Amino acid sequence: MLGNQARRCPQIVVLDGYTLNPGDLSWDALHEVGPCEIYDRTLPHEVLARAADAQCLLTNKVVLDASMIKQLPKLKYIGVLATGTNVVDIQAAQKHGIAVTNIPAYGTMSVAQTVFAHLLHLTHDVAHHSESVTQGNWSMSKDFCYWLTPLIELDTLTMGIVGYGQIGQAVARMARAFGMDVLVHSRTKPKQLLDAQWVSLDQLLETSDVVSLHCPLTPVTEHLLNAQKLALMKPTAFLINTSRGALVDEFALATALREKRLAGAGVDTLSSEPPSPDNPLINEPACHITPHLAWATQAARKRLLQTAAQNLVAYLSGKPINLNSA
Repeated sequence: MLGNQARRCPQIVVLDGYTLNPGDLSWDALHEVGPCEIYDRTLPHEVLARAADAQCLLTNKVVLDASMIKQLPKLKYIGVLATGTNVVDIQAAQKHGIAVTNIPAYGTMSVAQTVFAHLLHLTHDVAHHSESVTQGNWSMSKDFCYWLTPLIELDTLTMGIVGYGQIGQAVARMARAFGMDVLVHSRTKPKQLLDAQWVSLDQLLETSDVVSLHCPLTPVTEHLLNAQKLALMKPTAFLINTSRGALVDEFALATALREKRLAGAGVDTLSSEPPSPDNPLINEPACHITPHLAWATQAARKRLLQTAAQNLVAYLSGKPINLNSA
């Protein structure tokens, strides 16, 4: 039992548990640690009241800024139910002696799988063809087969991967399994490239048939792919972003797609989520968008929840893991 590994936590509050567990998982691992209050969603004006007595606060996307942290004197621990910790002012947390942990590497294979779900959609358009058959077009066809869009073989094409952490490496392995050549660009040259070639960002954009983004969002990487960088890509190339929406200038991408300077894009994240209805990518036919679901397979969410409980137990035992510092 997890709770036997640590002193009982006086109060655990989960601010936004629904996306992690909409009902198909169990919260038992947290309940074993101590008294636990779980909210599906928490609006900004509800945070202070709900977290007032919490010593351990868990958040996925609810923002905990410096002002909020200052007003929670009982708070000792913040567990982010995700890999990225940008929703927490870590510097303010450190100032007040609050530990902050995250969940690394829980969704590596799920995110990599989503990359190829988008890529195979872009190259074979299975849903469109299936719908066409359902509408009776195959039954009425004069020929034994037909296709509505160009069908593209991945073998011998070049996959360019920007960012070469665990997810980038998983995408590289999958790309090679499809017979693709792999180019990599990252902040520093990896010691092991696993049959990939490390190149500059410009060379990767100019050469790749598919570009997949797997880097964190920082002031340096925001709009990493702007109009100038997108202009380097082949007009036949695809862009896939399962990382962070703001890595791409969305207006520039929409323009490039509309002007057919790119063949298509598959994105799982946008700069603002949920997006505004006037986001320039939403109504762009060549851009195919999924609602930030790459992380959300049941297997990945189960690992996330288990690691969240382990993080909390480790902290309460005086041996914290997955700590983040400013």
